[in-house]
Amino acid sequence: MAKKRPTVADLRANKGKYQYTMLRVENWDELAAAEAAGIDMCSVPPELLAQKKFRDVAPSIFAVPGVSLYDNPGTTDDFLRWGYKMLSYGADAVYCAASLQTVKRLAEEAIPVIGHTGLIPSKATWTGGFKAVGKTADSARQVFDLVKRYEDTGAFGVEIEVVPADVTVEIAKHTHLFLVSMGAGTGGDCQYLFSDDVLGQNTGHVPRHAKTYRNFAQEFERLQKERIAAFSEFMADVKSGAYPEDKHIVGIAKAELEKFKLSLPKK
Repeated sequence: MAKKRPTVADLRANKGKYQYTMLRVENWDELAAAEAAGIDMCSVPPELLAQKKFRDVAPSIFAVPGVSLYDNPGTTDDFLRWGYKMLSYGADAVYCAASLQTVKRLAEEAIPVIGHTGLIPSKATWTGGFKAVGKTADSARQVFDLVKRYEDTGAFGVEIEVVPADVTVEIAKHTHLFLVSMGAGTGGDCQYLFSDDVLGQNTGHVPRHAKTYRNFAQEFERLQKERIAAFSEFMADVKSGAYPEDKHIVGIAKAELEKFKLSLPKK
């Protein structure tokens, strides 16, 4: 029996009972792999979701299109139009890094929204850069207060990023929101990682919370060396006359060739 795609109601009903899995995927191969592996949820580029084949590739994945704050659709009205478009493409919810007012407007139109608290990359300057948030009582309270404000907007969930695990546990006791944990422990309802980190294809900074299961970067480097070697061998074969061989070309009967040559204009 095929796995059923979860709904917002399912996520809410399983709060505190089940740890969902979530990945950020960037391409069709990663999406197909997530589906085959049984991953519950995926953050996806909107342009991937817009393709008609999306649900053929990922029929059971709870899809959340998202863009960074810098790439967001613009004003609240723009975001609302974008949200409707994402739902029409088959999204199950949308990630919104814009203002609480924008989140509230989306929620008022019954568009399921996931907000963001803790370390928010696009707003990291306000919390001291790319580091853990919530390590002091005051900072933890700010994370909690933002979660409660998201509740007031009507959001159904919030990503809680790089917050002490014990703080997440306490926040979870005081909110009905679906908590997507990225480096914030198991107190939330979902464990979220980027496929780039899981596959070891992130050649930049690897976050502390990330766990690498494969070394794709090494494999990509090996493949690139093989590409260069193959291209170099091709070039050498062309220069030496080793390519093309008889098996690479199409022949013509001698009589037909002579007939063709006779049909050509005289020089």
